[in-house]
Amino acid sequence: MNIKTVHAVYFSGTGTTEKVVTTLAKDLAERLGAGYEACCFNLPEARKQALSFGPEDLAVVGTPVYAGRVPNLLLPYIRDMIHGEGTLAVPVVLYGNRNYDDGLMELRNVLRDNGFCPVSAGAFVGEHSFSRILGAGRPDGEDMALVGELGEKTADKVRGLTELPGEAVHVNGCDPIRPYYTPRDRHGNPINILPVKPKTSDACTQCGLCAQQCPLGAIDAEDAHQVPGKCMKCNRCVKHCPVGAKYFDDPAFLSHVAMLEQNFTEPKENEVYL
Repeated sequence: MNIKTVHAVYFSGTGTTEKVVTTLAKDLAERLGAGYEACCFNLPEARKQALSFGPEDLAVVGTPVYAGRVPNLLLPYIRDMIHGEGTLAVPVVLYGNRNYDDGLMELRNVLRDNGFCPVSAGAFVGEHSFSRILGAGRPDGEDMALVGELGEKTADKVRGLTELPGEAVHVNGCDPIRPYYTPRDRHGNPINILPVKPKTSDACTQCGLCAQQCPLGAIDAEDAHQVPGKCMKCNRCVKHCPVGAKYFDDPAFLSHVAMLEQNFTEPKENEVYL
């Protein structure tokens, strides 16, 4: 099939999804002799814009996995505003060394139902948004080498197509999609972290970076100590604050992080599908 443009379409709270999706999309563009375009829908303003793709496009669409699925606050945008018309696609998810559960299947299904034809897919390990221990430093060199292999094999598959495949690429997961993973404390008790919001220490210089970059526009632009909006716990503000002033101190949330760091330290493998 003749592809004219490869698109990197992604949400990336702390940068790991961006790294994989843009690298893969650029690799595919080079291999297919196509143009390259990127669309990041991190910010609320970007998610007001519908995206449409045609039969001469290939879209690499990526999100992180939150609680084993596509993040619930992003799902409506992907479902309602991103559409293809006989468009080849590569769904990609990043997960924080626990499990991607049904996240990849959910993303694949949404794309399939929206006029895309997923021809390959990948689930990659990235540093967990809650932790600097889980998946630390990932995606690393070995992970990115596999991204390159996925690009090479996907390009070969695309070049060999004379028409759209009859079925979307197989990926692991459950259909129907299971409920979101329930956070638990270090004793195994279920907890609710939805209301939890980050705090700000006196080290804050009120530079405004956290408010500018918050994917939900939750942080007050005039006073970073105030978080009047919803927080999705992407931890962008925590990991990107230039003076380390953002942090979480909720006991239940910290207990959940401790449980994850205790039980899921063994490095997980990436999985690719063709």
